Amino acid sequence: MKHQPYSDRRQMRGSTYEIFHYREQRGREVEVHHHDFFEVYLLLDGEVEYWVDGEICRLEAGDLLLIHPQQLHRPLPSGAEVYERIVLWIDREYLAMLSDADIDLCRCFDTTVPGHRMHIRASDTQKHAIAARLGELVRESYSDSVGATLLANGIFLQFMVELNRLAYQLANAEGSAGGAEGDSIRVTENSALISHVLDYIGAHCHEELSLDSIADYFFVSKYHLSHAFSREVGISVYRYITIRRLMLARELLTRGIPAGEVCYHSGFHDYAGFYRAFKAEYGISPRAFTDSAQQNKQETTGGRETQ
Repeated sequence: MKHQPYSDRRQMRGSTYEIFHYREQRGREVEVHHHDFFEVYLLLDGEVEYWVDGEICRLEAGDLLLIHPQQLHRPLPSGAEVYERIVLWIDREYLAMLSDADIDLCRCFDTTVPGHRMHIRASDTQKHAIAARLGELVRESYSDSVGATLLANGIFLQFMVELNRLAYQLANAEGSAGGAEGDSIRVTENSALISHVLDYIGAHCHEELSLDSIADYFFVSKYHLSHAFSREVGISVYRYITIRRLMLARELLTRGIPAGEVCYHSGFHDYAGFYRAFKAEYGISPRAFTDSAQQNKQETTGGRETQ
């Protein structure tokens, strides 16, 4: 199967889906980040733990992660000799457009669905089928053969239907063998504290927040909180607050709220600081992002491009 050279790009180039097959001798350090799109992550080989919104998942070969755009995440590769995975990025509006009254293809990513599983550990037979289907999608997506794009789109749609069936099956299975998340979550000494801190920041990021005020709220030393947070999350409390504020800002801009108002609704003190932070994080100004979001909506109404 063809491998792609690793890229730290975090924006989609199209408006449908992109797929990558990466194989490296060793994993690399990746900062906590998020996307505007859905992500399906399949571990093929290696030893990896994955941090997702305060939980550290231990992954085995064949495991899947279904990551929602609002979930901050980063891989924690070990010192294993090989780190191989397939990563599928999916535009949210495109996937919604492919859905119908019979099946909502976005459902498998919906964290509010009862029994939702972000980390899927399927049976051996299911693992082989998933790897084979995504392998086919990689091959056709990078093929020059006649009809490759059309065939890739068909494989993609088939995979998404099968993935949602699997997610539905696991969510509704009581005590089923395989697929359970409990044993795959690694708990650290400060997991409970940091989990509560993450929830608190997420709920109050639009307000005045600081390391001191958070430490006071949880009755802990700010030095202990700072070190525990950095070890668990991989970034500082200040950096995490900034990311959460920027995520909120993007959501507000997508709804059509003017950038000048979004600045203050998302916790920034002045527009200049908001502008610098937004452009540094996303490579585009807030107003340019709004224009791009509106253009994407018009494209969705008038028809979609194919990959």
